[in-house]
Amino acid sequence: MTTFKKDGTAVPTPTWVVALDDGRIGFYTSSTSGKVKRLRNDPKVVVQPGDGRGRVKPDTSPLDGSAIVVTGSERDVIYDKVVAKYGFMTKVTPVLAKLGGIVKRKKQPYADCAVVITITD
Repeated sequence: MTTFKKDGTAVPTPTWVVALDDGRIGFYTSSTSGKVKRLRNDPKVVVQPGDGRGRVKPDTSPLDGSAIVVTGSERDVIYDKVVAKYGFMTKVTPVLAKLGGIVKRKKQPYADCAVVITITD
């Protein structure tokens, strides 16, 4: 997924995406993440399938979309779907995030919100 800074600079970020109703997709994240800050300024996103390291998969095309940040029960549905799809790694990443917060001396909430993307292409 690619979000955009106020100056229009594209910022690509790999995410664990799950299918939602009506052709939408979603993922969970921290409310203090850069992508959430950028989405609050500009809901425009570009999505394209990639691997776990964010490398775009061959023979795929980018799709334009619009994103919203959600919490509460909407977030919970996405969280549960991500855990069901990605399994064990979803147990490891909170630990890594906590360690990263200790190293950076900046505590961040983990997976306290989610993003819902509607493809507009």
